Amino acid sequence: MSAIPGDIDTDRQPPMTVPLRHFLVGLGLLLAGGVVGVLDAVGLLSGFAVLAHLHLLLAGWVCVTIMGAMVQFVPAWSNIAMHSRRLATAQLWLVAAGVAGMAAAFATGALGWVHAFGGLALLGFWAFVYNVGRTLLAARPWDVTERHFAFALACFAVVPAMGFALAMDYSTPFLADSPIARYRLVGAHVTLAVFGAVLTTVLGALYQLATMFTQTELHGVDTHIRRFEEAGYPAGVVALAAGRLLGSAPLARVGGLLVAASLLGFAAVLARTLVQTSVEWTPMLSRYAVATVAMAAWALLAGRAWLADPLARSALFGGGPPHLLVFGVVGFVVLGTLYHVVPFIVWVHRYSDRLGYEPVPMIDDLYDDRLAAADFACVLAGATGLVLASVLDLPSVATAASGAFATVGFALFAANLVVVVREHGPRSLRGVLVSRLGEGTTATDESADDAPGHAEDTAP
Repeated sequence: MSAIPGDIDTDRQPPMTVPLRHFLVGLGLLLAGGVVGVLDAVGLLSGFAVLAHLHLLLAGWVCVTIMGAMVQFVPAWSNIAMHSRRLATAQLWLVAAGVAGMAAAFATGALGWVHAFGGLALLGFWAFVYNVGRTLLAARPWDVTERHFAFALACFAVVPAMGFALAMDYSTPFLADSPIARYRLVGAHVTLAVFGAVLTTVLGALYQLATMFTQTELHGVDTHIRRFEEAGYPAGVVALAAGRLLGSAPLARVGGLLVAASLLGFAAVLARTLVQTSVEWTPMLSRYAVATVAMAAWALLAGRAWLADPLARSALFGGGPPHLLVFGVVGFVVLGTLYHVVPFIVWVHRYSDRLGYEPVPMIDDLYDDRLAAADFACVLAGATGLVLASVLDLPSVATAASGAFATVGFALFAANLVVVVREHGPRSLRGVLVSRLGEGTTATDESADDAPGHAEDTAP
C-alpha cells in the first residue's frame, strides 16, 4: 500500500471540490475524445474531426487535468496559499466550454464558431496562468518542479493566443497576407502546446512524484542528466518552436535534438527510479513504466526524424506515430498520476483526521484493483494497436478497433475513480461538480480554509 506522503503540506491545499471538479470534467472530455476518434476512424464524422479528437484529448483532458493538479499541488509543494480560489473555479468552466465547443465546431465543419469558443478557452487558460503564476511568484527559491511549472505557464500563456489567431483565420483570413504563413504558426503552436505546456508539466511533476512514490532519490548520473534536461529541454522547445515559426531548419534541428536528448535522458532517470524502488508495485508505477518505455522509443524516433527534416509535416509530433507520444507518454503518466492523486485528495478530506483514532483505509484501498487491471490492459492494448496500425498502415478497421479498446479502458478508468469520489468523498458527485464560484463547501473544507496559512481570496 502507498504510504501517506509526509512532505506535502495539506493545510495549503484548496477545498476538495476544486481539483476534483477539474479531474471529473477532464474524464468527461477524455471519453468524448475517445468516442470522436473511433467515429472518425470509421468515417462517421465530417469536417476536421482529427482536430476535434486532438483538442478534446490534449487541450481538454490533459490540460484540464494539469490545471486541477497545479491548483492542488502548487500550494502544497510551494507552501504558499493559492492566489484566488474563485479564479480556480472560473478557469475550469471557461476552458471546458471553450474546448467542447471548438471540438463540436471542428467535428461538424462549422469553422465559423471555432474562434468564438476559442475565445472562452483563451480567457480560461489566461485566468489559470495568472492565478498559478501569482502563487508561484510568492515562492522562493524555486526547486526543479517549480522551474518546470514556470516555463510551462509561459507556454500556456502563448499557446491559446496562437490558437485563437488560427481560429480567427478560418472566418477572417488574414494570415495569407502576413509575413508568417499559416502552416508555420501551426507548427509553433503545436510545439509550444505539446512539448512546452504539456510535457514540461509532466517532467516537472515526475521529478517529485516518481521519487516520492518509489521512495528513491536522484543520485550519481541522475543529477547530471537533470542539470542537462533543466537547461536543454526549455531551450530546445523554444528553438524548435522559433525555427518552425521562422522556417529555419537549422534552428529547428538544434532545438529538436535538444528536446529528444533531454527526454531520452529523463526516460533513463525515470527507469532508474522504478528499478531501484522497494515499494509495492501500484497502478501508478505500472503506468509510469509504460510511459518510460514509450518516452525512450519516441525520443529515438523523434531525434532521427528531426535530424533529417525538423520542418516536415510528418515530423510535427516527432518521429513515429503520434499515439506513441500522446497515449504512450502523456496518457499513461496522467492515468497513473490520477490513480494516486484522486484517492489521495479524497483520503485527506475524509480519513486523515481519523488516523490514529480508528482503523482507516490506505489510499490504494479506495479504488478497485480489478478495474484498475482491466483498464490498464484495455488502454495498453488499444494504444499498442493504434501505434501498430499507423506503423504498418493497417486498414481503418484496425484503427477503429484499437480506439474502441482504448475507449473502453478509459471508461473503466473513469468509473473506478468516480466510484472513489462517490463512495468515499464527503460530498456527492453533484456537490463536487456544482457549487457557487469559490465556495468552500463542506465542513471539512471549511476547517481546511481556517487552517493556519490559508489566505482569503485576493482580487485578480
